[in-house]
Amino acid sequence: MSSPGSLVRRCSRTACGRPAATTLTYVYADQTAVLGPLATYAEPHAYDLCEVHSERLSAPRGWEVLRLVQDDPHAHTSDDLLALADAVREAAQPRPVDVAREPFEMREVARKGHLRVLKSDD
Repeated sequence: MSSPGSLVRRCSRTACGRPAATTLTYVYADQTAVLGPLATYAEPHAYDLCEVHSERLSAPRGWEVLRLVQDDPHAHTSDDLLALADAVREAAQPRPVDVAREPFEMREVARKGHLRVLKSDD
């Protein structure tokens, strides 16, 4: 067990105390789970997993699991993998949606205390 001041991150799985080895990020828009090298810092929407849980990872039916492995001699450098993982995390962040709406007028038709009933003039 680590001391309270320890900087070692642990696996996010319940009741697992093993050290984290990878970071899992979900890209909901693409139905993809990305398992890559351990992120440089813990994020609230990412999950750190130990080697055992990384190997056992499965995704929901219809989803793709993208595993960014470091021990492949043809793989990109760790800097490239970290940049890719960071780009995936950034793409997964919610973005404001611009909805074009036509302006319409609202008029008050009734009031009771602090509540108002509004009607649109379409």
